[in-house]
Amino acid sequence: MDLRKIKKLIDLLEESNLAEIEIKEGEESVRLARTPTGSVTYAAPAVMHAPPAQQASAPMPMQSPTEAATGGTAKPSDLPEGHVLRAPMVGTFYASPSPDKPAFVSVGQAVKAGETLGIIEAMKMFNPIEADVSGTVLAILGESGQPVEFDQPLFVIG
Repeated sequence: MDLRKIKKLIDLLEESNLAEIEIKEGEESVRLARTPTGSVTYAAPAVMHAPPAQQASAPMPMQSPTEAATGGTAKPSDLPEGHVLRAPMVGTFYASPSPDKPAFVSVGQAVKAGETLGIIEAMKMFNPIEADVSGTVLAILGESGQPVEFDQPLFVIG
């Protein structure tokens, strides 16, 4: 893709309220995404580790990591005693494999290390969230179908 076209795309992104633009021409593709500071970055499609950009809307105020991890209201002391399993990535949390299926686990259920507790969809990929300890599920903190932040508490296992 021509460098002049990429520069025009950058200008278009800066002038609009879009958060991300992706253009494909044959085998070549360019994805431009706005970073929280307002600068523009671009990456090849093979880079799949970047968190998804925010929806094209007014910028949201940033929360502290503690507020983001707890939804802005809960304090770490509000969590039940036990091992807290946190989100390993940003994405959408799902408690069941599909809307018509039962949840992977429920409160009070015994789980073993390695057992799937839920899934996080990130960039069209479904990533299983597995128990890293054996025990009983004391709390399910993630709400199915809702976005989660990195390091947000999802489960408490005792």
